[in-house]
Amino acid sequence: MHIQILGSAAGGGFPQWNCNCRNCRGARDGSVRAQPRSQSSIALSDNGVDWILCNASPDIRAQLESFPALQPARKLRDTAIGAIILLDSQIDHTTGLLTLREGCPHQVWCTEMVHQDLSSGFPLFPMLSHWNGGLQHNLIELGGTPFQIPVCPNLRFTAIALRSSAPPYSPHRGNPHPGDNIGLFIEDLRTGGSLFYAPGLGQVDAELLAWMGRADCLLVDGTLWRDDEMRVCEVGDKLGSEMGHLPQSGPGGMIEVLDGLPAARKILIHINNTNPILDVDSPERAELAAHGIDVAWDGMSIQL
Repeated sequence: MHIQILGSAAGGGFPQWNCNCRNCRGARDGSVRAQPRSQSSIALSDNGVDWILCNASPDIRAQLESFPALQPARKLRDTAIGAIILLDSQIDHTTGLLTLREGCPHQVWCTEMVHQDLSSGFPLFPMLSHWNGGLQHNLIELGGTPFQIPVCPNLRFTAIALRSSAPPYSPHRGNPHPGDNIGLFIEDLRTGGSLFYAPGLGQVDAELLAWMGRADCLLVDGTLWRDDEMRVCEVGDKLGSEMGHLPQSGPGGMIEVLDGLPAARKILIHINNTNPILDVDSPERAELAAHGIDVAWDGMSIQL
């Protein structure tokens, strides 16, 4: 299985265009050693030629340009993207579909809840129906039923419902439903390698731990170091737990969760611009390294 990190930051990217927190200011003036990152998106392939896009970041055009395998130039108009999976309906994971409109129709896999949100509050499905067939919805079922996508037949996916918050434009905002946000357990039937991918992970229960425990590689929510980070940095008033993100530090945090799992590789993705782990020289980054946890960067490649 080929895994390409196209974008590794949370919504807004890093540095965020209107933010002057320590990290963003330092990334601009060079006082903080930190690599710029675009908004979270990855690509998957079973052969390195045909690819599935997981989430469509607002930065998708630049991300595609940065990874030539996705533009093989076999004909006048071409792309190696054969399908798109949406793990939720958040702006930073779906807005890129507008940029991809010239390539319609696209085979888009998502849950019923995500399809509802993107047909109503943020109506990308009806909007893009005006472009050459638009977005063709393929339903992702919950309940542990595996599914496969024709473009990468050697990859088998299982969706796991995660507790999270629907976006502000969702008709059921404040009333979470199963399928608002999912994680993916992905197996390569040829190599036997497995990935658990969850860029938005707010709570971990026994069932979820069982899935995570089966994976060779964990690519999971790295949004915030501490639950009250937005408040401490004076850039917002919401807790991470209110936004559906488990912080890395503290009792029951992501570090503690990952310490209890056997995966050979443990990687954080969807990193908010305020998170001190973006600073390569920070004590928080050193703490992650001491626990064997990596921080994803744009352009990172993983093979399983």
